[in-house]
Formats: sequence, structure tokens, C-alpha cells
Amino acid sequence: MKKICIYGMGAVGGLMAARLAAAGIAVSAVARGHTLAATRARGIELRETVGGQTMVTRHAITVAEQPAELGVQDLVIVAVKTTGLGGVARDIAPLLGAHTTVLSAMNGVPWWFFHGMAPELASLQLTSVDPQGEVSKAIAHEHVVGCVTHLSATVPAPGVVQHVSGHRLIVGEPSGSAPTLRCQQIIDMLRKAGFDVDATESIQREIWFKLWGNMTVNPISALTGATGDRIIADDFVRAFMSRCMLEAAAIGQRIGLPINADPEARHAITRQLGAFRTSMLQDVEAGKPLELDALVSIVVEIAQQLEVATPQIETLLGLSRVKARVTGLYP
Repeated sequence: MKKICIYGMGAVGGLMAARLAAAGIAVSAVARGHTLAATRARGIELRETVGGQTMVTRHAITVAEQPAELGVQDLVIVAVKTTGLGGVARDIAPLLGAHTTVLSAMNGVPWWFFHGMAPELASLQLTSVDPQGEVSKAIAHEHVVGCVTHLSATVPAPGVVQHVSGHRLIVGEPSGSAPTLRCQQIIDMLRKAGFDVDATESIQREIWFKLWGNMTVNPISALTGATGDRIIADDFVRAFMSRCMLEAAAIGQRIGLPINADPEARHAITRQLGAFRTSMLQDVEAGKPLELDALVSIVVEIAQQLEVATPQIETLLGLSRVKARVTGLYP
């Protein structure tokens, strides 16, 4: 894969772009506004803590406002917030050729989630993340390879990425096969860029497991303004989160993605992260639209179609949605 483009220069996309460039891999990116201007003028700045010291490096990459300026790619890494997927669907066509692979590296349940899973799930709708089916039409399922990110980064300024923690990525084919040639090429490239990459034969299971933890702490942080340590320390809030997680686990069981873990064990992992600010809390503070649909609405939507009761998750969604609408961060 020689022509690689990052679509979305936020925290994850920016980190990938900087790491790839640092590894000597030619990479381009689609960017907008201040990020476009800053990256064109100064390259992308990467800040990482190594041995207790902050290391700052800067890397030149090709950036464009319009995908048509870059042309057909071998690999497009889509790393936008799910709230921006509609715009990607409208503009991505010039990047895609017959053999282009699209690496989906986003939060929550993606538009292609049920592709390659049990045939009886094919009729389930994912309206929350692809309301008119525009994303599925623009990015055909066959082009997609899934990627689950287990890392944290922030964007303290346009064109600047601060790596906070974690290096792990999980990559897999939606069809559930062993790593294909394109998967292996992506894995090798990301490893060269310094990521810890695992291959999986069930990328949907990895997506659902990550969602199982994120779907509660993210919206609760947006509701309360609290960091992860304060959320997890409250017994009543933690118990509510556990009830939501048990409902999500029941849905997972129905769709062939069982979760063999206890909510308290997951809370213990969250507790170890300390006073972290979730991505949704960061979006609230920055006045950006919240990814409620891909993290919470979609779970309720799937549950309703399967006739699985989710009163706890519905409560979480309702409260979070009201908060987001009052602050102008949800349509």
C-alpha cells in the first residue's frame, strides 16, 4: 500500500498520521479549517512522554481540504467523529477506487457492523449511525477493514497531537476471516509506526466489548462534567453503570457477541486510569457535537428490534440526550 490517506485529523487520526510520517511512510490527510492551515504551514506536531520526558517532533504531510485534490488511494483511514460521517459519505468518492481499502477507526457501532455476521442479523437496521443509508452507499462494506483503538490522545491546538496513553490497535475483517493480505499489510504498516497491533477473527466482538465499557462512562461524564475517577468512585453511579452493562451484555448474547466479563472487573480497569477525561467530556468542553448515537442510541435501536428490554440504557440515553440538546450539542 503506497498511497495512504487519513480522513479526519482529530486526536486518533492525527496520532496515526504523525506516527506513520515519523516511520517514513508517505501519508496524506483530509483536513479542514485551522487544522488544515496549521498542518500546511508547520506540519503535524506530535508530543509524547518517553521516560518521564516530553518529546516533541514535527512531521510534514500532504494535506488537502477536498479529497479530489488527493485522488484514488490504496488505503483510507477514516478516523472522524461519528457525527461527521455524513460529510465523509458526501465527499469521499474521489479517494476510492476498485481496490481501495477503508480502515474504519472510530468509536461505537459502525455502519458496517452486521456485515459478515449471521444472516438473520442482516435485516437489523442501524438508522442511528446511517440514517438514510448514505454511508453504506458511499463506502461499500467490501472495502472495509475494522479497527478498534485502545489508546488516548488529545488535540491541544490545531496541528498538534498529544499522546496520552496506550498504543494498542485491533484490526480485523468484518467477514470474520483470518488476516487477509490487506489486513496483514495494514498490521505491518501500523506496527512499523509504533503501534501494538493485534489481529482478530471477530472485529465485531472487539467493538462490542469496547462499547460495553464506553457506553456508560462517556455519557455520564458529559452529564456531570466529572472525570473517570469521580464517576467510578460513586457507589450508586457505578451500580447504575453495571445495570446498563448487563443489558448490553444480554444484547451481545442475542447477536452472537457474548461478553464473558463482570461489570465490576471492567470498573476496576476504569479505576486504574485515574482522573481521565473521556472523549465525550472533551467534546462538551470544546462545544463539539456528542457521539451519543454511535455509543448509546444504536444500542437501544438494536435492542428494540430484538425485543430485548433496556430500561437502564434508555434512561441513560434520555438524560444524556436532553443535556446535549440543552447545550446545543445534539440535533
